[in-house]
Amino acid sequence: MKDAFGRTIDYLRLSLTERCNLHCVYCMPSAGGCSSTRAVCTLEELVELAAACVALGVKKIRLTGGEPLLRGDILALVERLSTLHKDGLEELCMTTNGKLLAEYAAPLQAAGLDRLNISLDTLREDRFRSLNQGGVLSRVLDGIAAAEAAGFARLSLNTVLMKGFNDDEIPELAMLAHGKPWTVRFIELMPIGPAAAMREAYLPATRVLELVPELQLMQDAHAGVARLYTAPGWVGAVGLISPMSCDFCGQCSRIRITADGRLKLCLHAAEEIPLRGLHGAALQQAIQAAVQRKPARHQLAEFQPSQSIRPMNEIGG
Repeated sequence: MKDAFGRTIDYLRLSLTERCNLHCVYCMPSAGGCSSTRAVCTLEELVELAAACVALGVKKIRLTGGEPLLRGDILALVERLSTLHKDGLEELCMTTNGKLLAEYAAPLQAAGLDRLNISLDTLREDRFRSLNQGGVLSRVLDGIAAAEAAGFARLSLNTVLMKGFNDDEIPELAMLAHGKPWTVRFIELMPIGPAAAMREAYLPATRVLELVPELQLMQDAHAGVARLYTAPGWVGAVGLISPMSCDFCGQCSRIRITADGRLKLCLHAAEEIPLRGLHGAALQQAIQAAVQRKPARHQLAEFQPSQSIRPMNEIGG
């Protein structure tokens, strides 16, 4: 599937729920949780949407939330989606905050999930509680250990860079990739949702290279939107994701479908195309037609707010 700018669109981020069991201050600041009353897609609807995208050339699907493990039918859904491998799907992944992962890691692997990304913004318990308004870091660390034990060897750990909060932990977080085949990905804070008011916390990803000078650009330097680095003797890698300081829109290959079945062509664009109620050829045609309207780039500049009408938890990270 090609867009109007010749980019190949082969990556779908499929949101399963808007609810989350952590309340990160840059994503969902209210401890009261998600206030949306939108009805999310059923398992059958999600499978149908994913299958239509695979038929159009999508090779990678990432399951997101909110927190995707909050869906009661998550294991049945993963099992159903994993059957799309026979139709051309190459990778079925999930991004999770890790809070429930100790329980779900082995069943997810058995159901057919290929890879996991786990959010990890700090290694300090007090900071974790502050960031997530009461979350418990040890539960996430237990989830990471369970994922590794279940056979998810190539884990990705996602860290949102925040000046004055976790920038002093950058070397320690990076070192998680020293003895493990993991990728620690440092992500620039984007002005979307509550983070739009956090201008002073923005930190360019290049700060990682300043604090961990032994990192060297890898020969195969790109993994999706991340630019990859490693150091002599390291088993894993460090990824830098720089949507603010060095946007990667020219190589964007992704589309998103929200938990209530609306197609987003760009994370930061306001446009959402309703897909629920469409089936078969009509569904595929709607997706193909919409992809032609995918914008050339986002409009973020000097921390100007995203044009998205939803915060991250209602889109899928």
